[in-house]
Amino acid sequence: MRPPRILIGILGLDQHETGALAVTAMLRDAGVEVIYLGRFASPETLSAAAFDEGVDVVGVSAHSWEYLHYIDDLLLRLDRSGEKIPLVIGGAVITPSDRTMLLGKGVAAVFGAQATRDEIVETVRRLAGQAGESAESREA
Repeated sequence: MRPPRILIGILGLDQHETGALAVTAMLRDAGVEVIYLGRFASPETLSAAAFDEGVDVVGVSAHSWEYLHYIDDLLLRLDRSGEKIPLVIGGAVITPSDRTMLLGKGVAAVFGAQATRDEIVETVRRLAGQAGESAESREA
């Protein structure tokens, strides 16, 4: 059984990379395979890389509110022909109302500044398992 795979990137011109790098290292240390796309990604590049790499989950680091401009497009692009890759968003700028709005739009999980390592790792593993189960059921 392969480890969970996640693609992590930062949308738009948000240059705050420290959080994304910290989560990347945290997940790798927990045995998750991480593909780090880095800064200045668009919804097109994130979704294309996600499908090309066959990831189970996509993670977006949000440390400016610019991600709110891209979220609808990214969610749409991560749903391709019945194959939907779960999206998680994390960042210190996420307010409780942003969290509620994002979950309502279909984001699978939202992590604020108080999220713990265990919470993040457990959620990524759970979502990767759900993604794998849905892929297996389509193959059956």
